[in-house]
Amino acid sequence: MDNWQGQSACALGRGIGAGDIDPVDLVHAVFDAIDAHPHAARIYVRQTRDRALAEAEAARARAKNGVRRGLLDGVPISWKDLFDSAGVATEAGSQLLAGRVPARDAEALARATNAGLVCLGKTHLSELAFSGLGTNPAYGNMTDPLPGTPPNIHDPAWVPGGSSSGAAASVAQRLAAAGIGSDTGGSIRIPAAFNDLVGFKPGYGRISTRGAVPLCERFDTVGPLCRTVEDAAHLVAAMGGDPAPDLAGADLTGRHLAILSPYTDDAEPAPKAAFEGACDRLAAAGARITPFASDAPAEAIRLAAALIPGEAYGIWRDVIEAAPDRIYARIRDRFRAGADVSAPDYVAAWRRLMEVRAEWLAETAAFDAVILPTVACLPAGIDRLMADADYYVDRNLLTLRNTRIGNLLDLCSLTLPTGSPATGLMFFAPPGQEGRLLRLGRAAEIALT
Repeated sequence: MDNWQGQSACALGRGIGAGDIDPVDLVHAVFDAIDAHPHAARIYVRQTRDRALAEAEAARARAKNGVRRGLLDGVPISWKDLFDSAGVATEAGSQLLAGRVPARDAEALARATNAGLVCLGKTHLSELAFSGLGTNPAYGNMTDPLPGTPPNIHDPAWVPGGSSSGAAASVAQRLAAAGIGSDTGGSIRIPAAFNDLVGFKPGYGRISTRGAVPLCERFDTVGPLCRTVEDAAHLVAAMGGDPAPDLAGADLTGRHLAILSPYTDDAEPAPKAAFEGACDRLAAAGARITPFASDAPAEAIRLAAALIPGEAYGIWRDVIEAAPDRIYARIRDRFRAGADVSAPDYVAAWRRLMEVRAEWLAETAAFDAVILPTVACLPAGIDRLMADADYYVDRNLLTLRNTRIGNLLDLCSLTLPTGSPATGLMFFAPPGQEGRLLRLGRAAEIALT
């Protein structure tokens, strides 16, 4: 079963369907790889071996009897440790939730299980999902980040990206066929880009967040980190309950893409060069690419100063202030920024944001998608982040800057590897257009490969 590593989730599903792969053998092979990996404990918080084997045995029986539940029936995946899992601790990377054991699965996990997907276990994340970097000293002694910080696939001295850091690492390090994460400001797309994966953020509400530990409930979304656009399409379908879009024949010919400035122009040299090279390949494949500028992203980011910390602190204030020493100081400071947000300012910001969203949709109606570098910088070094508080704050904001536009404007968003290490090409499309964006993404994936 050695040849499973590196295969896409859909390829494994086809192998199961053809009788070439036994789901039980596959799960044993994955756990053997986890046992042999030197950083497995930095990737998985806990594994659900009994559950995975029982689910694999059921998938084997369905395959044998010709009653598989879908393409991904029997495929093993990981789950970010903020999705409730019945009878298994779900702590969202924080000592504040130590020992929290939910009675039932999160709705997304329950739907995926019903589709036949196999739950390998729970992966590390930034504490309470409130960082784009992926470091988590809360699993050490509040000074040592390594126990809770998964390795970046390119350099273990770099951050993996967050907050779905372990989800990305589980796939990039070949310890899962795919990982499920959450995205409030970029938490799927950043670690996907930093680890050369596909990451997909559906529009708000496309996949239920019921049973997921919240950060900001009005911005939280659920989505996959995986190897291919096809994987993303089928994983979203499994969790959302709708059929996967047909990606056959996807083509860029005549597609009109808008490059968002200045979020591209002022990117650091490596991601900017990778983005420009990717655009050249999209154009060669038939896409029409046009520079585009809008005031909407900057205004949305300005409004976020009230909206994100205001809601996050409103949700977590009582828990944090009951034991403030049990949360990493830099994460605690981010939450406490919401203490000064007044109710009138919060309401006014939301009202204005709804207007800005409408303005953006009108401005971009002529384009098939808006594109930009997923992240404007390369992954930061872990040691410097831990030693320099100002650098931590600045780098976190820069890392999140491009991706959070998609959350604030309520867009569906896809990141693809550019072919240059730790860089991504990101697409924005209107909410409700997930199928169309995935089809466009498949065409772009072909052009970039």
